[in-house]
Amino acid sequence: MTDPWVALKPGTDPTEQARELRRAHEDFTSRGTVARPVRPVVADSWRRSARARVSPEATGAAVELTDGDLGAYRAEHPLARVMPLFRELMGTFASDGEHLLAVCDAQGRLLWVEGHAATRQRAGRMNFVPGARWAESAMGTNAPGTAVAVDRPVQVFAAEHFMRRVQPWTCAAAPVHDPRTGRLIGAVDITGGDGLAHPHSLAFVQAVARAAESQLALLAPPMRAEDTVELTTLGREEALLLVGGRKVRLSRRHSEIVVLLARHPEGLTGDELLYALYEDESVPKVTLRAEMARLRRVLGAELLRSRPYRLAAPVECDVDTVERRLGAGAVTAAAAAYAGPLLPGSQAPALARLRRRLADQLRTALVDRNDPDLLADWAHAPWGEEDLVVWRALAALRPTAAVLARLRALDAELAAPGHGRA
Repeated sequence: MTDPWVALKPGTDPTEQARELRRAHEDFTSRGTVARPVRPVVADSWRRSARARVSPEATGAAVELTDGDLGAYRAEHPLARVMPLFRELMGTFASDGEHLLAVCDAQGRLLWVEGHAATRQRAGRMNFVPGARWAESAMGTNAPGTAVAVDRPVQVFAAEHFMRRVQPWTCAAAPVHDPRTGRLIGAVDITGGDGLAHPHSLAFVQAVARAAESQLALLAPPMRAEDTVELTTLGREEALLLVGGRKVRLSRRHSEIVVLLARHPEGLTGDELLYALYEDESVPKVTLRAEMARLRRVLGAELLRSRPYRLAAPVECDVDTVERRLGAGAVTAAAAAYAGPLLPGSQAPALARLRRRLADQLRTALVDRNDPDLLADWAHAPWGEEDLVVWRALAALRPTAAVLARLRALDAELAAPGHGRA
């Protein structure tokens, strides 16, 4: 079976493939249609790029970290500890092959770009440089940005890149995770010419990423109970934080901020936090700075860091527990850990999206499992009383009078004129 994450099938002519991909890219950007030979992983990425309103005609990335800010952020980033390993395993390959070794954080910001001098100069014209944001949502389909977006090793060849300026390049990247928590912390990438479309380049960066995770595991001291932070958010209007043996009940806004920082251990800038909390609202930065100052007094300066804002200790959140169990196929255990919607009263856009996504993932898993007891538990919980999808699935498996009556009532509500529920 052909690996869908590899750009070229064995025996494929790269020149002809690039030509067909350019035509397919033109069809997508002009008509929104995707046809062969575009791989599903690339087609999905193109659609995400279009939804994020990335322009295929954009000329380069935005540089978000420069000078002292970049140096300070890199020095504290966990991937700094394995940069010597990256250079040892990939440095000669990059320089001799006229390629680049690049390392990004979990948000697609490039932290290091090293390798062949002339290739670095060419890449610099599109701001493929340290401090630049190459997230998929900012630059469209590209190996480091897409690797962190889907949390999978991925290869991007020529016109598979969403932005035309990037299409002369080929790259392969693999995500790197914190071995203690399993969290995504960034990705390692090799970027260069069409020769990198070979399957070996994807296997290479994947092996380097695994080696980095093993090295991080050796370098990390054993985790102590007092080093961890526990965050309880499901079914609660205000989060409960257990840190250093003390319980702290956070305000709603502080709950939202801590959840966001827990989801982004690499940190968030003030602008990113503002967008996640308020999105289109015109909220001045001074409002967030004041809120962060109050939160720092609650948590302590040793836990809440700045430039960017981040938590200085690993966080075990009940949302992570549900996601981890779902990822392992442990649906019953995931349902048991789900105490209700995430901060149900929060209207922060990023929290609302996470709340919906988690509920949708668990609902889908329950319906697929076809276990009437699990479906009944969800349907009779406060958050499932009007969940038509679950009630229909339950009625198909357990068509009791009470279940059928409730389903008829929900169907009637849905059919009523002016009902807004989808």
